Amino acid sequence: MSKQVQDAYIVAATRLPIGKSGRGYFKNTRPDELLVKVMQAALAQAPGLEAKAIEDAIVGCSFPEGEQGMNIARVASVLAGFGPTVGGVTINRYCASGITAVQMAADRIRVGEADVMFAGGVESMSMIPMGGNKPSLSPLIFEKDENIGIAYGMGLTAEKVAAQWKISREAQDAFSLQSHQRAVAAMQAGHFDAEMTPFDVIERTPNLADGTVNVKTRTVTLDEGARPDTSLEGLAKLKPVFAAKGSVTAGNSSQTSDGSGGLIIVSEAALKRYNLTPLARFVSFAVRGVPPEIMGIGPIEAIPAALKAAGISAKDLDWVELNEAFAAQSLAVLNDLDSKGIELDRAKVNPNGGAIALGHPLGATGAIRAASVIHGLRRTGGKYGMVTMCVGAGQGAAGIFERI
Repeated sequence: MSKQVQDAYIVAATRLPIGKSGRGYFKNTRPDELLVKVMQAALAQAPGLEAKAIEDAIVGCSFPEGEQGMNIARVASVLAGFGPTVGGVTINRYCASGITAVQMAADRIRVGEADVMFAGGVESMSMIPMGGNKPSLSPLIFEKDENIGIAYGMGLTAEKVAAQWKISREAQDAFSLQSHQRAVAAMQAGHFDAEMTPFDVIERTPNLADGTVNVKTRTVTLDEGARPDTSLEGLAKLKPVFAAKGSVTAGNSSQTSDGSGGLIIVSEAALKRYNLTPLARFVSFAVRGVPPEIMGIGPIEAIPAALKAAGISAKDLDWVELNEAFAAQSLAVLNDLDSKGIELDRAKVNPNGGAIALGHPLGATGAIRAASVIHGLRRTGGKYGMVTMCVGAGQGAAGIFERI
């Protein structure tokens, strides 16, 4: 187990419902507004803790520009009422930005540099498209064959993984169906209630007849993407979208999404000082690199490293959030780990569905799924949980939590 000065405890963990990008809940909602709500909700979950006690807010975002630029962590911290003394920094590790923010905040505490931190993630794929508003790749990428994968679209990397690990179209569609079925069942059972903060969406429509603006508010409480009518027959009809003779479709890929999640992490001294109740302890984190053209397989390297640092084995994990960037990628990770004797219990992997059904707001996902793991462990009585995902340009990341 890795050495540290002190433990880091999560005392608040929450997230917003995930909306479909471009046409969903949050298509006209600024990402800083989403983050402000999460910050305020997380603080409210830690009664007795004053905002001014937070030293820094670390926020993950995959494309920190436009509406989510200008260091959105600091902007949202001020807008959330945390006050001018609370710092803010925005970080980017693509899909692992949110879990990296959690790791960085926890590490500040574990080495004794801070007592109270906010960690989170935010992404509006409605307002900032995949790749950003002005993608600009270095010409140096194309000078060596081994670097060209950096320029691949994520869908093409999924096709590469499906081919190399022999993941069939039928297996991908079956995995996707299960994601929707589990998500719908979890919603109906109220399993997301503890981790979810409702959000009031304000819709403004001009009235051309009298020049006024009609304002309507609706409260959203559930992720928007899960579909109870999903079927194998329907999925089988979808055409590949990234390669003419491929197997990756819109149905077995994660949904582009908008969302935000956040946690408050403290030291043991802060627990006592503010009389806080810990939800979980941050145990370990690992990140590893893989060839960019097969970036989806990244967790096969990060998971063993995170388990080793935690001093536990795969069989000790009671809850695993393996982000479903693509069904092909998730299945390849699970199968590859099986072949190495690192078997993840399928019933404990994404038990409430994953990104194929629930959505994947890029830099927010790690923080969102951290909230899912923490509250899932508390609801079921499990001890150890993990958040893991592949990362654009060829990385994998994994973070482990222990229920307190």
